[in-house]
Amino acid sequence: MFLLEVNSFFSAIDAIDRQLFFAVNRGFSNNIFDTVLPYLREATFWVPLYLFILVFMPLNFGKRGWLWVLVILSTAALTDIVSSHILKPLIQRPRPCWNEEIGDQVRLLASYCGRNFSFTSSHATNHFGVAAFIVFTLKNYLGKGLHFFWLWAAAICLAQVYVGVHYPIDVVGGALLGTAIGRFMATLFNKKIGLIKQ
Repeated sequence: MFLLEVNSFFSAIDAIDRQLFFAVNRGFSNNIFDTVLPYLREATFWVPLYLFILVFMPLNFGKRGWLWVLVILSTAALTDIVSSHILKPLIQRPRPCWNEEIGDQVRLLASYCGRNFSFTSSHATNHFGVAAFIVFTLKNYLGKGLHFFWLWAAAICLAQVYVGVHYPIDVVGGALLGTAIGRFMATLFNKKIGLIKQ
């Protein structure tokens, strides 16, 4: 009886997730999003931002800035390991573009649909992990301008659903996981190293 109730619960969640997926993937469709959103999820599109951060931190914080760069790279690696190498193989949820029941209804705007699994979205986990690390290590120095990084990560998550490679729950789960990892790494950095010598 308990297993039946659990299965019913997850079936209901999956049905809602599919409805939300199609609301974004098909319902939001327009020429502007079709042109812009596929680029937002590409790492090469954000290279100027990454380079700016990697130059900005050492220039402004010296050796501690270099340590900050090392830890943010470690944060990105950790989020990817947890999402891609632990959770995805464990949960094994097919991507919407490979789902046998709905795959032919998906508007696939990505250049490819990965054969790996869907939950959690590694894009969401990685970018929210990086965003959280940036926000929680720099909030005393850059203030409200750091909200850009939350919007940046959220835009990438939206793009993942819009182009047809992830469900909403995949990106929400990734965002929560990434934020938790980023916050944890930021707390460690702030306690053990810090950007300003105490």
